[in-house]
Amino acid sequence: MKPLQIAGVVAVIVGLVLLGFAYNASQAPLDQLTNTLTGRFTNQTMWYGIVGLAAVVGGILLALSGRRS
Repeated sequence: MKPLQIAGVVAVIVGLVLLGFAYNASQAPLDQLTNTLTGRFTNQTMWYGIVGLAAVVGGILLALSGRRS
């Protein structure tokens, strides 16, 4: 494997872990209450989800671009 592919795989794994944190945080009682009262999750939960999704997408693109060169 080339270094870009390895970096891409690592980014995907980190992104999946962050998405797991976002899911667990969204199921917490305090976050559920916040969602019920305000209609949105806490900032921390949202950032876990956004950064996790970006890391997964970026990692996939990085792994695929490392494969072609």
